[in-house]
Amino acid sequence: MEGPNLTAVTEFILLGITEGPELQAPLFLLFLFIYLTSLLGNLGMIIFTRVDPRLQTPMYFFLRHLAVTNLGYSTAVGPKMLENFVVYQNAISYYACATQLASFIVLIACELVILSRMSYGRYVSICHPLLYTVIMSPKVCWVLVVIPYL
Repeated sequence: MEGPNLTAVTEFILLGITEGPELQAPLFLLFLFIYLTSLLGNLGMIIFTRVDPRLQTPMYFFLRHLAVTNLGYSTAVGPKMLENFVVYQNAISYYACATQLASFIVLIACELVILSRMSYGRYVSICHPLLYTVIMSPKVCWVLVVIPYL
């Protein structure tokens, strides 16, 4: 009779876009540009909607938190991908992969919930315009945004 199987998965081998070393640098620069554009765009959205007093409405409040989630899930995936272009190591540990995947899924789910809350805010502003400031008070907006992160 055979003994028990003692093998365990400790890392995953990542298959890249290309194996050609001549394409690694252009692809790195392309994805770095995309990542930095996303980063700067989301940070700009967060800063501008926070600083400008005219943008202190529920719509921009939700838009700011949507930018936070976009910033989070692009940061969950982007740096590791850029690292794999620079360092020719195509492996990721099991726990790093699980952490990256879990954070990505949680932040995508939060984004979907925030989008639904934004649509609720638009519904209230169209169907109940006189009660909009009562229904969408700052306290209610905070509760609607904090719940997905719990």
